[in-house]
Amino acid sequence: MELLENRRYLAILERLIEAFPHWSSLEGKCVYLSGAAGMLGSLLTDAVMLRNGPLPPERRCRILAAGRNRPAAEKRFSRWRSDSAFTFLEQDVNRPLGTLPEAPDYWIHAASTTHPVAYATEPVNTILSNVMGTWNLLERAAQTPGSRFLLLSSVEVYGENRGDTETFSETYCGYLDCNTLRAGYPESKRVSEALCQAYIAEKDMDAVVIRLPRCYGPTMRWTDSKAVAQFIKKSVQGEDIVLKSAGDQRYSYAHAADAVLGILWTLTVGETGQAYNLADSRSDIRLKELAAIAAEHVGRAVVFDLPDETEKRGYSTASKALLDGKKLRALGWRAGYDIDTGLRETIDILRELGKGDEP
Repeated sequence: MELLENRRYLAILERLIEAFPHWSSLEGKCVYLSGAAGMLGSLLTDAVMLRNGPLPPERRCRILAAGRNRPAAEKRFSRWRSDSAFTFLEQDVNRPLGTLPEAPDYWIHAASTTHPVAYATEPVNTILSNVMGTWNLLERAAQTPGSRFLLLSSVEVYGENRGDTETFSETYCGYLDCNTLRAGYPESKRVSEALCQAYIAEKDMDAVVIRLPRCYGPTMRWTDSKAVAQFIKKSVQGEDIVLKSAGDQRYSYAHAADAVLGILWTLTVGETGQAYNLADSRSDIRLKELAAIAAEHVGRAVVFDLPDETEKRGYSTASKALLDGKKLRALGWRAGYDIDTGLRETIDILRELGKGDEP
């Protein structure tokens, strides 16, 4: 079964479409989306294309879906390949963009390395996809009058909690040891945000930033090495959940559909130059509690193990990273999922897709 044939996944998309009131801002527009085949980019593409369905051609939102792996993207987007509103572009955002089929009205930079093993094994690409990718897209966007740019940033820009706050507001700055391999991801995200501000000031760009927590959902890649992804993978395969720490870390999480809803909200009504945290307190949870939900759902246990050296090098050292989401909620965004419901449904969908049979 393909993901877009799964009734639960289709219901997720329908709820997202119903929950977003600003579709008119995207009608008849063109959106350039880097990282289109990733967890968030693919769900966003599915939602836009599904919403396009009943609309006349002139009202449909056109997606320029950019990515480096054409075979994988064509398989993932097989349902949309023949649709005139969908175009796949084989592009590496680390390089200057070539000719585009049309000038985008919106730019969404979602291409980024986002899991620990990649941070440790591909540290150069991790930095470049954030810094050079952002620069290349901003440079082209600045040459497209009237367009708007959205950067997907991360909770990791805040660094470690200094112990002086319960949640991170958009102005908080915690501790970050920049002279480490692991710093490549948060530092490059910080530089990406600074680039947005520079282009706003120097080139009169319209740019906005959304800072995402740790995300999960049925569009996750099977190679994702984040803890929540590994818990889901083990559950889908009917195995015990392996926790490679005491599990006392407390983080904010978001279902991919809620993240995409926030992306669309920020893209259409966010204020130029502002950064918005995406978070809902119902999805703030300790790692060991997250593991327990996944294990209980499939009747397995949580077991403890030590990370190998590669994993350890890629892990965040933050023990408490909770986002304050008031600013985005003030725009009208609301999360549809709490962590318990979202995690269980994600496991169920991936089991229905036969993912448990994959290595």
